Amino acid sequence: MTKMTKFAVTGLAAGIALAAFSTTAHAQEQWTMTTTWPDNLDLIKIDQHWVELVNQLAGDELQINFRAGGTLMPGTEVFDATETGAIQASGDWPGYWAGRSPAFSPLATTTSLFNGVDYLNWIQQWGGFELYQEVYGDYNMVYLPYGITNNESGFMGNTPIESIADLEGKRLRLSGRDQGRVLEMLGGSQVTLAGGEVYQAIERGVIDAGEFSTPGVDYKAGFSEVADYWSTPGWHQSASVFGVMINKDAWDALPEETQETLKIAADATMAWSLSWSERESTDATVKFQEDGVEISTLSAEDLATIQDATNEVILRGACEDPMHAKVYHSMISYMEHYATWRDVTVPFNMSRSIDNLPSLEEIEACM
Repeated sequence: MTKMTKFAVTGLAAGIALAAFSTTAHAQEQWTMTTTWPDNLDLIKIDQHWVELVNQLAGDELQINFRAGGTLMPGTEVFDATETGAIQASGDWPGYWAGRSPAFSPLATTTSLFNGVDYLNWIQQWGGFELYQEVYGDYNMVYLPYGITNNESGFMGNTPIESIADLEGKRLRLSGRDQGRVLEMLGGSQVTLAGGEVYQAIERGVIDAGEFSTPGVDYKAGFSEVADYWSTPGWHQSASVFGVMINKDAWDALPEETQETLKIAADATMAWSLSWSERESTDATVKFQEDGVEISTLSAEDLATIQDATNEVILRGACEDPMHAKVYHSMISYMEHYATWRDVTVPFNMSRSIDNLPSLEEIEACM
């Protein structure tokens, strides 16, 4: 090979390498992501955990610039911003969008139905993931569930709630359309407030009691400073799901390998979130007790009454909206199917054992 030929080959190889490097560098996507949670609410840690994993695992293909809730736009506007592509992604709690479709409500939480492991099972193995895609897909989005917290705290305030009879005439802050309907059937009145407003509402007596999230989140929000009483369990949100809304066009622009990386990061964050939340809730319960907050627990009879009201609300909602019916039909089908194994493992089972579920036949009649 002559010197000139060697030079040409070497130059060609260098040019190909430089072009490949330039293409790789140029191919890295840059996303902007925000969330519904401001910095002072601990739920933002779930969003941050996912973003950190994605940036580590997909760093050559994608980097996400994460901004705390309220720094780019009000939390109420993140849905529209993601749908239109003004931003590529946003962390959320699906229940905030129940005004657009009631199907978002059970995708976020259930009243007296799923616990955290139920949501994990259902999302991963019983068709739940596909239903998130169907509901969010109507709004030009892909959805990756990446956070689960188990039972919420319950109601905290300066009026003791030791039975459902004590709910009569009470003004309580809680989120969710279905949750509000159950509360109304029990004699209470739903007050809708942003999470950051609950502390002052309890302190000033605007509400008789309120809830926001798990004990870990509520303690760091300062609830022990303004509440003397705590009513458990948090039947209104027996578990909750959080995730990331991704603009469909931004998602489709990613290579399949990068999409899979985002899904893997979501699964890892989901497992982390459940154990993180349970540890935080345990530590916070100790602190609530040390601060002198008096804890009471509703009786089994009261919880059975709440279950009856829940079933009625589920059936009522199913006949108002076919997608709402489809989601609940899937959830209840899961619980009936899983019971064949779950109930023979007592007391070592991981899911709720319920012998009073809404009627699948009545839901099917509304689909």
